[in-house]
Amino acid sequence: MKSTDFKKIIKEAVREAIQEELKEILLEAVKAPKQIIREAYNPPPRTPEPSFTQPTMDLKSKYMDILGETALSFTSNDVQQPFRPQSVDPINGSLGEGEIGMDQIMKLMSK
Repeated sequence: MKSTDFKKIIKEAVREAIQEELKEILLEAVKAPKQIIREAYNPPPRTPEPSFTQPTMDLKSKYMDILGETALSFTSNDVQQPFRPQSVDPINGSLGEGEIGMDQIMKLMSK
């Protein structure tokens, strides 16, 4: 017997067996008592909406008082001494302190 003929015989046998099993399964499903499925919908509980109440004190005047106390109106005249940052160059050591002259800046720009 050739292998193709053998494959055909197996396919037909498997198909017949599956059809018989499906018939039995369907008959059992039809004969079984049916349950009625009911879905219950519970709406989410309502939360009360927050109500806005006007503050009892004048907030704007309170904030103005706070800003006045912290003296946010500083100017450069309020500074005692000039700012001189202290930084370190990791390659060449520390950088020079204070201000540099325009001649030094021009030398850097010409290079």
